[in-house]
Amino acid sequence: MTCWYEGPLAAFDTETTGVDVETDRIVSASVVVQEGPAVRPRVSRWLINPGVPVPASATAVHGLTDEHLQRNGRWPSPVVEEIARALAEQAAAGRPLVIMNAPFDLTMLDRELRRHRASSLDRWFESTPLLVLDPRVLDKHLDRYRKGRRTLTDLCAHYGVTLEGAHDAAADAMASLEVVRAVGRRFATRLERLSPAELHTLQAVWHAGQARGLQAWFAKSGTPEAVDPAWPLRPEMPAAA
Repeated sequence: MTCWYEGPLAAFDTETTGVDVETDRIVSASVVVQEGPAVRPRVSRWLINPGVPVPASATAVHGLTDEHLQRNGRWPSPVVEEIARALAEQAAAGRPLVIMNAPFDLTMLDRELRRHRASSLDRWFESTPLLVLDPRVLDKHLDRYRKGRRTLTDLCAHYGVTLEGAHDAAADAMASLEVVRAVGRRFATRLERLSPAELHTLQAVWHAGQARGLQAWFAKSGTPEAVDPAWPLRPEMPAAA
């Protein structure tokens, strides 16, 4: 029987105007589908004109300028629905969805749906749940005592995955998918008996524990930053009174 990490997988990634999921916007996104290792992937790409200025700091990361997005990007409303539909199609097909740091990308998409479609991401998965594999959570749990950063670039280097064109949504999605396959192979004895559905549930627990640990470290070091334990989607922020 083929293990999940040797079978069909999909991956999702976004590039954005910044790192605040409540206020920043998606400028590009990609869904990559691969039916098995070494099989040529199918790649879907979206480019969005966010309707707000793109900070120079964000352009320095992904290379997308206001001018380029205004000329070539589409308006967000139809695009975010297309992306949500694409993810729902992967869930319906039974393909686990690989997302590096899932709470960021999925929450960004949820907020864009609320902003432009008066909808939410959860509505797309009422009948068939989304099964997420987050390489950051998996690696941190399975190799918890390894020192060093765990960005996508770092994980690619550690697991021997080639990352060409970092911070391009399609390139990052494909690299994340390959990292998850590599994680599965390296920790096969601990993962091969777990289904993607079981792993999805476990990752929520693992991420919450990781968040508590990071929050404690922040408190000890005097850092005021709050760490959200929710995974893979952060709950909607309560409306201001």
